[in-house]
Amino acid sequence: MTQIGRDIQRRLFETMVRIRKAEECVVDVYAEQMMRTPTHLSIGQEAVAAGVCAALDGDDQVFCPHRCHAFYLAKGGGLNAFFAELCGKATGSNHGRGGSAHLSACEKNMYSSPILGDMIPVAVGAAFSFKMDKLPKVAVAVLGDAGLEEGVFTESLNFALLKKLPVIFVCENNLYSTHTHIRERQPASTISERVSLPEMKAEQLDGNDVEAVYEAILKAAAECRRGGGPKFFEFLTYRYREHVGPLFDYDKGYRPKKEVLRWQDKGPIKRYTEILEKRGTFSASEIAKIGEDCAETSLRAYQQALDDPWPDPAALTTDVY
Repeated sequence: MTQIGRDIQRRLFETMVRIRKAEECVVDVYAEQMMRTPTHLSIGQEAVAAGVCAALDGDDQVFCPHRCHAFYLAKGGGLNAFFAELCGKATGSNHGRGGSAHLSACEKNMYSSPILGDMIPVAVGAAFSFKMDKLPKVAVAVLGDAGLEEGVFTESLNFALLKKLPVIFVCENNLYSTHTHIRERQPASTISERVSLPEMKAEQLDGNDVEAVYEAILKAAAECRRGGGPKFFEFLTYRYREHVGPLFDYDKGYRPKKEVLRWQDKGPIKRYTEILEKRGTFSASEIAKIGEDCAETSLRAYQQALDDPWPDPAALTTDVY
């Protein structure tokens, strides 16, 4: 039996399902054109965000790139504010100014930016402030496999190692940068092999195993709080939908349908459902009820967003620096 308690198992599962149903709702309503923002969906990658955020304390800070929906919801961002932001409404998480790729929940210590690699040094800067102020807090820098191709990653890692900062680098390796496979962009060695250093052993883990993600981050965060310096994890996962947008993209020619189906067969929610049923943590009917409830809550949040007010044009220059 797992060492992870039933409460954590429940939280991990429910978080993944909440993310999946929210994004499936986006898929279902996107054609209505009430969401005029590009959408970078995390369908298929839910285990990384769910596992990471469940292992963190509330005061820990998470910094994300453009594919931020999952981390926003996993860190506790509001579902109503999520849909309102995608619909450009004043009640959105960024008051309707940011859209899909700029989701932030400051009250939950979650921040994002769509610029590739942009949030990596911000996370390192936050970790530096924690150390200077002697706070037992951890910063998480989320990046995709393409984030390592930005020079700022090396600069940030170098500084984090030099100062032994409490920062965890979380790489969601879904194999593709837009439409280009990693084998066409990076050497044959794994990301974790290339990042590993005498001062920091990088680890590659199955990013579709939510409990493995949770346990790894829980241990890493504890070591960071004790002054153990930065950590790096490469989580292997996969997105089911197109790079940006709600559709499947088999017709684009850059990845075959059989590859997507193979990853779907070992997807994080399908896999964890089977595990939890076998353990007796949930019955099949309980699992179905969780999915139904999350789907209904997401649809209600979207419908509420449609009724919410638009931003006041008089506030156009507010928060502009």
